[in-house]
Amino acid sequence: QVQLVESGGGLVQPGGSLRLSCAASGSIFSMNAMGWYRQTPGKQRELVARITDGGSTNYVDSVKGRFTISRDNAKNTVYLQMNSLKPEDTAVYYCYAALLSHSAVESGTYSPSNYWGQGTQVTVSS
Repeated sequence: QVQLVESGGGLVQPGGSLRLSCAASGSIFSMNAMGWYRQTPGKQRELVARITDGGSTNYVDSVKGRFTISRDNAKNTVYLQMNSLKPEDTAVYYCYAALLSHSAVESGTYSPSNYWGQGTQVTVSS
């Protein structure tokens, strides 16, 4: 079993900062890309930031220059540093990891699958 556990959400004033963390645990054979999506009621889930296993990153235009994604491969953890937060950043943030589990390899599957965290609420409001 593979689990992704998020932490770091909360309430912050406009202009403030938050740091989200997401740790993957369980029977992981290999880890590929990791990232963060966000979703607000009535809207589709939006990719916020993504980082490959090699460290290449990409961001949605609305967060460029404000958010920074990073990862610690030894800990199977991805982070999202969010600075200069705006009310429009308010959403539930979900981390994901494209990974290959040991059980998949043992069953002959060698393509990574996406796993998701439970979501953490970020509210930017005065």
